[in-house]
Amino acid sequence: MPIPEDRGVTPPVADPGRSPGPPTGPSARTAAGEFVLTLSCPDRLGIVAAVSAYLAGVGGNIADAAQFGDPDSGRFFMRVHVAAEEAGLTLEALRAGFARVAHPFAMDWAIHDLAVRPRVLILVSRFGHCLNDLLYRHRSGLLDVDIPAVASNHPDFADLVGSYAIPFHHLPVDPTTRDRQEQGIREIIERERIDLVVLARYMQILSPELCASLAGRAINIHHSFLPSFSGARPYHQAHARGVKLIGATAHYVTAELDDGPIIEQDVIRVDHADGPDRLAALGRDVECRALARAVTWHVEHRVLISGRRTVVFS
Repeated sequence: MPIPEDRGVTPPVADPGRSPGPPTGPSARTAAGEFVLTLSCPDRLGIVAAVSAYLAGVGGNIADAAQFGDPDSGRFFMRVHVAAEEAGLTLEALRAGFARVAHPFAMDWAIHDLAVRPRVLILVSRFGHCLNDLLYRHRSGLLDVDIPAVASNHPDFADLVGSYAIPFHHLPVDPTTRDRQEQGIREIIERERIDLVVLARYMQILSPELCASLAGRAINIHHSFLPSFSGARPYHQAHARGVKLIGATAHYVTAELDDGPIIEQDVIRVDHADGPDRLAALGRDVECRALARAVTWHVEHRVLISGRRTVVFS
């Protein structure tokens, strides 16, 4: 069988030096000299003191901080927003110095430069509401990322994506070409240096190998009826059962279908007068909200994974 064609559509961009589809509205992205430190480690005395002392010693001001000690796992989680413009700190210097603080506490940690936009790949199939919402938020400056590509197994949203001056990649798939089509996704991830993959109602199952390579940096959205109303036509099943709440769940992608650590859930009340089509329409709204919050919190480094759960400093 031939390799599935990447029928990429790259719309013209006025300034070739700019990233495709730049946001035009207000942005939360900060200037150089601001960083976010995230960490988790076994809980014990002195963690906050050690972190604070190091940051103060290198001239870093704690703009805000949040922490959580989990009594179930015995682990401590922390997120610190550091302003260090006046100190002239670089990301490399901050990381090198903090490594000496982290070692005695056996910390899992990361430091992120807030001047660097995360690069996001959006995958979509034939339901475009989440894609459209994310693109609008990005263009409006409400979602502070770069979106260098959108990929789909259908061509339906090429024009929509093109209207945002973002390259669209059509990667058709059938049972005989699934592995090769997924290789096309891998190539986009590598070529575009993707930090986060968002499955915006992408209706293809990723291989265990791809899920493993994207651990902690791929987010999916689904209706919260799973597994109660799994399979086809979940809103028809829900209507038949007379549900009073519908919702959506945004979670990290794992090899176990729809079973990854949950980042965000949202619900809305419904009643007996809402038919299946109305439930589906309301559900699309909820899916957009839940996914947008999950993506925003992830790219702001507010989500720490703790086994099958997450700690979200929202």
